[in-house]
Amino acid sequence: MQRKIVKMQDLTNGNEGKLIFKFAAPMLLGNVFQQLFSVVDSVVVGNFVGKEALAAIGASFPIVFMLVSLIMGLVMGITVIISQYFGARNYDRVISAIDTMYIASTIGGLLAIAAGLLSTEPLLKLLGTPVEIMPQATQYLRIYFSGIIIFFGFNGTSAVLRGLGDSKTPLYFLIIATVVNIILDLLFVAVFRWGIAGAAYATLVANGIAFGLAIYWLNKTHKLIRISVRGLRFDKEIFAQSIRIGLPTGIQQTLISIGNLALVSIVNKFGTNVLAGFSVANRIDMLATIPAMSFSQALSTFVGQNIGAKKTERIRTGLISTLKMAGSVTIVTTVFIVLWGNLLMRMFTKDLEVIRIGDQYLTIVSTFYFMFTLMFIFSGIMRGAGDTFFPMIFSLISLWIIRIPLAYILSGRIGASGIWWAIPAGWLIGLMLSFFYYRTGRWKTKAVVKYYDNL
Repeated sequence: MQRKIVKMQDLTNGNEGKLIFKFAAPMLLGNVFQQLFSVVDSVVVGNFVGKEALAAIGASFPIVFMLVSLIMGLVMGITVIISQYFGARNYDRVISAIDTMYIASTIGGLLAIAAGLLSTEPLLKLLGTPVEIMPQATQYLRIYFSGIIIFFGFNGTSAVLRGLGDSKTPLYFLIIATVVNIILDLLFVAVFRWGIAGAAYATLVANGIAFGLAIYWLNKTHKLIRISVRGLRFDKEIFAQSIRIGLPTGIQQTLISIGNLALVSIVNKFGTNVLAGFSVANRIDMLATIPAMSFSQALSTFVGQNIGAKKTERIRTGLISTLKMAGSVTIVTTVFIVLWGNLLMRMFTKDLEVIRIGDQYLTIVSTFYFMFTLMFIFSGIMRGAGDTFFPMIFSLISLWIIRIPLAYILSGRIGASGIWWAIPAGWLIGLMLSFFYYRTGRWKTKAVVKYYDNL
């Protein structure tokens, strides 16, 4: 029987705006489903367990993000390499990059499991996590960390497919994982009454099922991807290139997550209600910023393939089209959250004080989503070209020099709302730095495929 072969998308020919939209749309939906994991956990736990468990998930999330960020940054470095070699039609190097990614992410996943299990309780104590939620937060994190290698494998596979121009296949498996997670969340938490542990187990099992299905299906249908322990080969040169590109992003994401930990430690000082409100609003906030991140990721792949294909003149047109599309979606999202943020909060909890606090956060932060969108789009151009060092610097400046100190100062003067105002202040600085660096054009010289032209 003739087998069906997965089609990979060439982003180097055709209308730039249409190609980016077609590529970004499945990625946007995929990122929504990815975020639904944590959202569903929070909705089910908030309604069937209580606000203490809801706050425990909120306290746990930045720690999870911190430990996965460095490895996923390295994976992103290989994704950039894959997109550029794919654009250059150098398929041997594409296959080598894929093999190298799986080996590196497996080793990194094992290290993350060990680090996570050892550091869970000390980190929660360091953050000043309220005593009443400490046992639940510790339990949730330890279960989550025990299966972290599954998340690396699943997300790494999705990243590889996107580098090859395939944004639809990751969406299909994310839908499967999300549906399984919802069913298991309700079963484990609402029916079996396993509490916050049930939510962690549901997420772990759902990702494991989706990753297993992805391995089986891709091995049967894909031209370039073969996931087999025996067949994998490690390429030192590609790994070195991925370190050069991915390490700054990994460091950036790690320090951002540490910054989020610092932000949570400031939030913790205001008690369980503020932490629970922040936790829920942050979940909604992450969903709302998905369009900007999805268009940025799509633009990165577009830039990578066109640099590899020596068609850099297409990048400017792609940027303008992306700004228009992402900007339009951002305006609609902002209006929706400003008008109905209170109703969104009520999906997670019935506690009126938690709802009030979360609605205040959403009203302040969502007003400035357009700055976040522009910042991410310009950073996407640089990452697609292989220039990840300066986006790292700009992000760290906006976080550690602006957001965290300002959150500490303002919260002492005007209360918890000062923390919310510090977030868009950081975005503003990040946007200004990203835009001015883009205008210099220095990012054009950082490609893996050594070619660039005037844009």
